[in-house]
Amino acid sequence: MATTKPSSIPAFEELPLRREDPPYSAWGLYGKDDELGTLNRLTDAVVVAAAQSEIRTGKRFCLDLPMEPAGNMTFFNRRKFHQEILRETPPLCCNDEIWTFNSQGGSQWDGLRHFAYQREAKFYNGITQNDIHGLDAHGQRTTQNGIQAMAAGGIVGRGVLLDYHGWLSRQPEDKKKEFDPLQPHAVTLEELLHVAADQGTEIRFGDILFVRTGFTLAIQQGEATAAALRASNNPSWCGVEQTPEMLRWIWTNFAAVAGDHPTFEVWPALPPALDHYRMHEILLSGWGMPIGELFALDALAEHCAATGRYSFFVTSEPCNVPGGIASPPNILAIF
Repeated sequence: MATTKPSSIPAFEELPLRREDPPYSAWGLYGKDDELGTLNRLTDAVVVAAAQSEIRTGKRFCLDLPMEPAGNMTFFNRRKFHQEILRETPPLCCNDEIWTFNSQGGSQWDGLRHFAYQREAKFYNGITQNDIHGLDAHGQRTTQNGIQAMAAGGIVGRGVLLDYHGWLSRQPEDKKKEFDPLQPHAVTLEELLHVAADQGTEIRFGDILFVRTGFTLAIQQGEATAAALRASNNPSWCGVEQTPEMLRWIWTNFAAVAGDHPTFEVWPALPPALDHYRMHEILLSGWGMPIGELFALDALAEHCAATGRYSFFVTSEPCNVPGGIASPPNILAIF
């Protein structure tokens, strides 16, 4: 059951806050220069309460996929991770290394410079491409909406896992439906609410949501399909539905969202109800809400199922790159 949102948060029906702004946007809610968006919901009090309620056993799970997994998780023709280990010459016995990779070539938080409202060509709080690619008053590259803002305090709070894949596996045979996470199947809000009820999971305002679809399992078990998706200029896969009802639920409850699939939302289906506004546009550029993609949730789900507990403490430290677009999450779930 979801908790009631604080009165300081406008109702979903009040969005956009200003008539001239894009659909569903909350620009100006935390000030015209804000770069944290819904992470402002992770107040000190919220983080302390999460630590006190969720850290009980000290059991920890890394939610980052390996930077170079066996079933490589690099899509949209992004550069793959490359590691070069440098062996130093005598008299020293030591090694250095060089990494080169796309910050969205695996487990990642999408930052607020990543995906704009496409029609308006504006990012969170009205930032433009010229703002991002221009120079500041000192002739330096601008950093507005960069990932460094998220890195300053991290993404820290109470996490909840909705294990859609596990829930489907527990359904009676006559109620199971065909579901292939490598196809553009939309996970509905009704289904996620059933998952939460089945797990006995309470949702609280300011939670960090994780949705497990089984995508990473499927991609590792089907190399031919994985290779085709990696090579495609227009891939498709599962994700949460793109509906006003789903948006209302996310806005009312969460500080950030993440999944084990590449776009969180179903891709590339765009239902008419949203007038073809992608969820990436509204979450990232409308609300300033980080979107986590390709998180490693399988071992976490196994532990949750074994203990009957699907909430935990989350600590994530995005890389402190001024003006960065995205970042590996560097994330732990702590029980």
